[in-house]
Amino acid sequence: MNLSSLKLSQASPLTNSKWSRHRTTLLHHRNSDVIAVQPRAAPTLFAVTTSESPSRIESLSQVSGVLGCQWGDEGKGKLVDILAGHFDIVARCQGGANAGHTVYNAEGKKFALHLVPSGIFNENTVCVIGNGVVVDLPALFNEIDSLEANGVSCKGRILVSDRAQLVFDFHQRVDGLREAELDKSFIGTTGKGIGPCYSSKVTRNVIRVSDLRHMDTFPHKLDLLLSDAASRFTGFKYTPDMLRGEVERYKRFSERLEPFIADTVHFMNESIEQKRKILVEGAQATMLDIDFGTYPFVTSSSPSAGGICTGLGISPRVVGDLIGVVKAYTTRVGCGPFPTEILGQGDDSLGTIGQEFGPTTGRARRCGWLDMVALKYCCQINGFSSLNLTKLDVLSNLPEIQLGVAYKQIDGTPLKSFPADLHLLEQSKVEYEVLPGWRSDISCIRNYSDLPKAARQFVERIEEIVGVPVNYIGVGPGRDALIIK
Repeated sequence: MNLSSLKLSQASPLTNSKWSRHRTTLLHHRNSDVIAVQPRAAPTLFAVTTSESPSRIESLSQVSGVLGCQWGDEGKGKLVDILAGHFDIVARCQGGANAGHTVYNAEGKKFALHLVPSGIFNENTVCVIGNGVVVDLPALFNEIDSLEANGVSCKGRILVSDRAQLVFDFHQRVDGLREAELDKSFIGTTGKGIGPCYSSKVTRNVIRVSDLRHMDTFPHKLDLLLSDAASRFTGFKYTPDMLRGEVERYKRFSERLEPFIADTVHFMNESIEQKRKILVEGAQATMLDIDFGTYPFVTSSSPSAGGICTGLGISPRVVGDLIGVVKAYTTRVGCGPFPTEILGQGDDSLGTIGQEFGPTTGRARRCGWLDMVALKYCCQINGFSSLNLTKLDVLSNLPEIQLGVAYKQIDGTPLKSFPADLHLLEQSKVEYEVLPGWRSDISCIRNYSDLPKAARQFVERIEEIVGVPVNYIGVGPGRDALIIK
């Protein structure tokens, strides 16, 4: 299906959300900032940029991280893939198969990564799935099979923490039942069972990867989980045959997973002592953080900087540079507040121009102007050393661009920060700053100084407001469509 021809449904969150603040129509431009991976035998830098590019990347700290600054889908995977050639290890610290990075290789073959870190396309990189991740084994094996079938070697290159939690099919069923109970107040989850699995973790009856090595006690632990779900939800039917079938299934899974299982806490800390370079790949983003996001419309893990330490078992003292990835506009999937949301219809809508459809669910993303209040809040929480601004090319040919620079209450009182109270957020009015647009194609530009003046003004205004430099700028779909300044 040609995504550029899709129309937004009248029933989509874009057209009927109670969180809508503003309506506008956006002019036609180009496709989204997807990842195009070039096979490489050694960590050579892509053919881009300026003489400053290699030194900026190579000077990143021994333990660095790439985290999302909005509600996810900012394009973190592309930057991780580019940086991976300069790191020995790429590690996921939280989330599960609800995360999604769309990846295209040099031949245009599409890969959808959900659990395997994006560093897998650099053959010299070891990929770690940390203890903070919840692992859906069928999804993981399908992903590995797809990569192997397309010539991407995974053998000996993926480590799965023995402390990671397992997502079962029943978790996904419970996810749907919980959403149905909430009715019109539903969260809008991906339905991947992530929340129910993390709930099991908190109530201390989750099954971990290490439990697969003890199949004598595994049936009892699984029986407790299934019985608990059946007692909680009348729509969940549990039978002895279901238990027997799952036990036999996971016996086979345990045999296949065994070569991947590792004490990743030991591996990570030993690697730090050996001065190996580590890149942490965040999933989702700070505005979906269970503590700091728009609760309850959030994920069930900590996609902010704190999740790096708890999700990998490493000390905060070793974490250095953190790069925040922010789209040149704002998107979010599912329900929840979205102060700068804008609505456009037809082929000239921002969602269609930017091909804003989730790789995990295929759902259309809600779109809006860049929310600087939320971005500054995320920068404060994470302490970013720099930002990666993605999809700047999508804003080309707009007559003007708006930045949401402040929130005000109904009586005009300014809000000092991003509020926890969603009722207050819903009633707030966004104050916009209007910047000039530019009417030229920037997708072939590789030097910052060659960008149109209006594009540079946009970038520099972002830097001025948040106090963090924008060192990486995405201007198109390819790996080389990146400006490093």
